[in-house]
Amino acid sequence: MNGKPGIFLIRLVSQICTLICPIILFIIKKINMGTTIFNQPTPRRGFMSMLAKGAALFGISSVGAPMLLKAEPATLNNTGQPEDPDAWFDKIKGKHRIVFDVPHPKELFPFAWPRVFLLTNEKTGTPASDCGVVVVLRHTAIAYAFESRLWDKYKFGEHFKADDPATKAPATQNPFWKPQKGAYKVPGVGEVAIGINELQDSGVMFCVCDTAITVNSTTIAGKMGLNAADVRKDMMDGLLPGIQPVPSGVWALGRAQERRCAYCSVA
Repeated sequence: MNGKPGIFLIRLVSQICTLICPIILFIIKKINMGTTIFNQPTPRRGFMSMLAKGAALFGISSVGAPMLLKAEPATLNNTGQPEDPDAWFDKIKGKHRIVFDVPHPKELFPFAWPRVFLLTNEKTGTPASDCGVVVVLRHTAIAYAFESRLWDKYKFGEHFKADDPATKAPATQNPFWKPQKGAYKVPGVGEVAIGINELQDSGVMFCVCDTAITVNSTTIAGKMGLNAADVRKDMMDGLLPGIQPVPSGVWALGRAQERRCAYCSVA
């Protein structure tokens, strides 16, 4: 009996080391590569930002959010559905299944390729109702998961390097949420319905990386002198209808492939 507390303490210390050591090694590596975090104008902010990035890199979202941001993880998306990512992936249906990996803004392609997949399947005898399409918005492509209010407020176009397809300047609103009819045309094809809402109407499923939301809300808050937890909450409140937050984009890619989705990179 007397030995059990000691064993528990050893196990606890071991678990803590397992979580923290990879992050410390990541920071040491950055310093050795010439990234000196303590010579920045705000050293604490620089250190905390690097720590958050280290946590995100190793998939330790509990370090990136509650410990650094002191923000509660979202339990609901704005459709009122409980956040249950695994159950959400169980909704994938159809004979032909594909997941599009979208790590960065890439002109029309993150939204054109899902439509092309559906159109060409229809031409070869498979209706959209028998196709399963998932789009994973991660890294800097997460901007497309949010309403235009946030694009204007936090300058998403500049921060995420997402240009307006029409003006080629940094976008001030989400260009793929409820676009005007005829806004997008493909040479030789004509008008294409590639708005997120239009793709959702065709059964396309969208999810967004929560780890990237944590990291970018922290970075944006630092640039604008705001509270990171407040920015994160504002972003979660501004998720577009039907877009599912997932623990990470790479987690989502794995779950989709476990459910027989072929992988397609939009890079």
